Amino acid sequence: MELSRRQFLQSAGAGVAGTTIGALGFGGVEAAHAAAIRSFKLTGTTETRNTCTYCSVACGIIMYSKGNLSKGETAEILHIEGDVDHPTNRGTLCPKGAALLDMVRSETRTKYPMIRKPGSDKFERISWDVALDRIARLMKDDRDKNFIAKNNDGVTVNRWLTTGFLAASATTNETAFLTYKIVRGAGMLAFDNQARV
Repeated sequence: MELSRRQFLQSAGAGVAGTTIGALGFGGVEAAHAAAIRSFKLTGTTETRNTCTYCSVACGIIMYSKGNLSKGETAEILHIEGDVDHPTNRGTLCPKGAALLDMVRSETRTKYPMIRKPGSDKFERISWDVALDRIARLMKDDRDKNFIAKNNDGVTVNRWLTTGFLAASATTNETAFLTYKIVRGAGMLAFDNQARV
C-alpha cells in the first residue's frame, strides 16, 4: 500500500482530533472506563510510617490501617509495604519484612506483659503498670545489692556488673543517645544491641 505524505498527515490529524474529542469528555468512554476500575483497597486508610522490627538494618515501612481510634473503633492494619522515601531500603523489603502483616495478625504474638510466677507452669497476663513497677523494683534491688563504687585501689568506678541491657539498634539517634546515657549513668557495663548479637 502506497501512502503519500499528504495522506499520512491527514490520517494523523484525524487521529489527534478524535483523541482530543474523547479526552474532552464527549461520549461515554470516561464513565465506562471509571466503572471498569475497581476501587483501591487502601482508599480511606491511615498511613503510618514506622521501622521494620526484624533486624538491625532499620528498614522503613508504611503501614495502612482502617478504623478511627478517636471514635472508639479498633484500628486494623490492612497493608504493609516498604517506604520508598526511606534512605536505608528505598522501598524494598527482605522476605521477613515483606511478611510483617502476617506477624501483626499472628495469634501467637505476645501482645501484653506476661509473667510466670515461681513454681508455675503457665504465663499470666499483667498490666503495664505492674510490669514496669516490677522491673524497676528488681533492677533497683539488684543495683543496691551489687553496685561497686570504688575498686580495690580506691579509685571511683561506679560499676553495676550483675545486670546488662539489650537495646534496639533500629531506634532513632536521639533514642539511642538517651538509652546510652541512662544505661551508662546507672553504671551498667554490659550494654549491647541486636546488631552485634
